Amino acid sequence: MNTNDTGRNHDGPLPGEMVQHGTGVTSNRAFPTSAYQAHLDPFVLFERFYIEPDVGFPTHPHRGFEIVSYMLEGGMEHEDSLGVANTAYENDVMRITTGRGIRHSEFPADGRACNGLQLWVNLPQDAKAADPDYADATAADLPTETHGDATVTTVVGDGSPVDLHTPMEYLDVGIDGEWAWRLPDGWSGFLYGVAGDGTVDDAPFADGDVLPVTDSRTVTLESHESLRVVAVAGRPHGEPITQNGPFVF
Repeated sequence: MNTNDTGRNHDGPLPGEMVQHGTGVTSNRAFPTSAYQAHLDPFVLFERFYIEPDVGFPTHPHRGFEIVSYMLEGGMEHEDSLGVANTAYENDVMRITTGRGIRHSEFPADGRACNGLQLWVNLPQDAKAADPDYADATAADLPTETHGDATVTTVVGDGSPVDLHTPMEYLDVGIDGEWAWRLPDGWSGFLYGVAGDGTVDDAPFADGDVLPVTDSRTVTLESHESLRVVAVAGRPHGEPITQNGPFVF
């Protein structure tokens, strides 16, 4: 069982930690890890998952939080107790509100391996018993804009059809040069390296690295070669996060 403790900023990025799930799925976890043991209110955990063709997640329960799954390569088949069946492919997103309880399965599609990013977002206490819900959006549904040296796709946030109970933004950013990211006042968040390498505030930053940010400040990224990151921020609930496997209380 994990409970959150006080998050803190670090002088530089931290490496993710490889995690082996009981189903045979491997993930690179950004937090909580041995290097960053806290949850990052309002976020429970974040990881990049790698699912081989012969493994996956059979039907299992969840409750008390929301799940955002964003695909990077291949496809992932989702089925749940609401009767939803959907396959998400590269740059598609799925959102599950587990609320008072939902069961679902996740398997690679088309007999091919897949990988993507999964974020767990805590539900505030007054929404823990919400009805379970599901939404998805294809890559074509997500707004993409160019900002100087960066191409920014909004996975969750302004212009995206996907929303959550928690005010937040989730950006997929390709950088060929320099890009500055500022967290909204009072929000917490993190950067995670997806591909390429570069720097974050002059510190080396590459795929699998994470930079937790727990104050409102501007973070500057520069690419050495094409750098792809996700930048995620949300408004903290200021409530304890207690995780017990697939449940968050």
